[in-house]
Amino acid sequence: MFHKKTEPVVYATQTGTVFPIEESPDPVFAEKILGDGVFIRPADGNVYAPIAGKIRLVADTKHAYGILGADGLEILIHIGIDSVDLDGKGFTAHVKPGQKVKAGTLLCETDLELFQKSGIAPDTMVLITNKDQFKPVQKGSGPVTAKETEIFRYEHV
Repeated sequence: MFHKKTEPVVYATQTGTVFPIEESPDPVFAEKILGDGVFIRPADGNVYAPIAGKIRLVADTKHAYGILGADGLEILIHIGIDSVDLDGKGFTAHVKPGQKVKAGTLLCETDLELFQKSGIAPDTMVLITNKDQFKPVQKGSGPVTAKETEIFRYEHV
């Protein structure tokens, strides 16, 4: 199957601070069980698509989004640690499965105040889930701006 050549870049889903996934306070993410990548501690509640592609997943609870890139890269955006416990409260989805998005498309708005009141960390995981085919390289760390800052580049395994 022929895929268009795309720039192997994943952009910040949110404005905030990016960290290596290994530093996540959640061991499921830190141990890369669901994939490899980074997490962002957000400064605001807007969550944007980190790559162009097709929406493959919008969790019923709106806390997780999957995107398939044109080159086959699969990205999972998981918003918050234990945020599934909110059962969709505090999340407003702006996309649906099957929808095509550009990098920078608004995926979701989150209520960070509700997260704080509920004792839920707002950390957003940005992971490559098909890590048998792709791996992140040149992971960023430090302050990031949504839609503008590269959080990592990736390459075929």
